Amino acid sequence: MTASANYLHGLFGLDGLTAVVIGGTGVLGGAFCDALGGAGAHVVVVGRTLKTDAETGKTVVDRIVDAGGLAEFFKADSTSREDVEAIVAHLKASGRETNVLINGAGTNSATPFLEITDDEWDNILNTNLRAVRLACQIFGKDMVERGTKGSIINIASLSGVIPLSRVFTYSASKGAVLNLTKNLAREFAQHGIRVNALSPGFFPAEQNRKVLTPDRVESIRNHTPTIRETPGDPRSPFGTPDELAGAILLMAAPKAGSFLTGENIVVDGGFLSMTI
Repeated sequence: MTASANYLHGLFGLDGLTAVVIGGTGVLGGAFCDALGGAGAHVVVVGRTLKTDAETGKTVVDRIVDAGGLAEFFKADSTSREDVEAIVAHLKASGRETNVLINGAGTNSATPFLEITDDEWDNILNTNLRAVRLACQIFGKDMVERGTKGSIINIASLSGVIPLSRVFTYSASKGAVLNLTKNLAREFAQHGIRVNALSPGFFPAEQNRKVLTPDRVESIRNHTPTIRETPGDPRSPFGTPDELAGAILLMAAPKAGSFLTGENIVVDGGFLSMTI
């Protein structure tokens, strides 16, 4: 290994650490898993107890293992306390502790405000906020009791920073995630646990495809300084999942991110910098 490679691995390496990625079967979650596995972590890919997610989870695990990393899939519903506690119990039984936790499960809807039902509101808040609270409580307690100095990364959104039209419940949930992240950063700092958030810009994924109508895509394009040519789109305003890897590793790495907590790192191609 060259001197520069040694230096970079010393900053961002996760050798010997365990990283749990809740929502690891999603498009962005899978990219987080790839990044963590590539940096040397043993990755626990967590997905719901659905056959399709289990198959996706196996694909993510195989991809990491084929690249020389360590990974496993764990079936769990992120909104269930019992399921999340089972992840911690599994790791304890395996003789491992959680060093990095990513809360990346999410869902969305483009329902007009006056048509939002109680069931839809509750479903989105359960997935996007309750799941984050549960994992932070359960894993946070385990980390405190073990004396683990680790990193918790909550996946937020641009819509938590500024309200975006058509996604009222989603925006409300992500705003709450950002507030919770800052509060937890203060609460857990005394235990050596860092808590940060990542707010991706527009990255096409399963949960937002139904929202990305042609007129909305054009609006995003007009507000994004970073326009690139991508397959199928000569003027794409969208990011690719691998472009989130650097931010994830910065927040996860015990050395590179040692003094980073309570922050929200925005990766949006400059979307928030545009007005008119």
